[in-house]
Amino acid sequence: VQLVESGGGLVQPGGSLRLSCAASGFTFSSYDMYWYRQAPGKERELVAGISSAGGSTNYADSVKGRFTISRNNAKNTASLQMNSLKPEDTALYYCNAKWAWYAYWGQGTQVTVSS
Repeated sequence: VQLVESGGGLVQPGGSLRLSCAASGFTFSSYDMYWYRQAPGKERELVAGISSAGGSTNYADSVKGRFTISRNNAKNTASLQMNSLKPEDTALYYCNAKWAWYAYWGQGTQVTVSS
């Protein structure tokens, strides 16, 4: 089982980034997918989630209207489009897959929003 995040980097406030999560080793289309983030000195928090078929999404209040989660079950990928980025969005972003009692995590990709 593997989840590999990519797309992080350094961006100026107001900029955009698109994170991707490539999944392998499990039946991706059966799993709900989530993006979490963890800033230094803070607890990991849920950013966004999408149901297994992609019909339902949810977002943290802090990112609603700025971030969009999506998935492509044919390619076993999940994405997080992040627009209007703020310095407080700076964190290590993790991809997470959940189904029943199974849960898998990626290693994370760093997003830094700074001028």
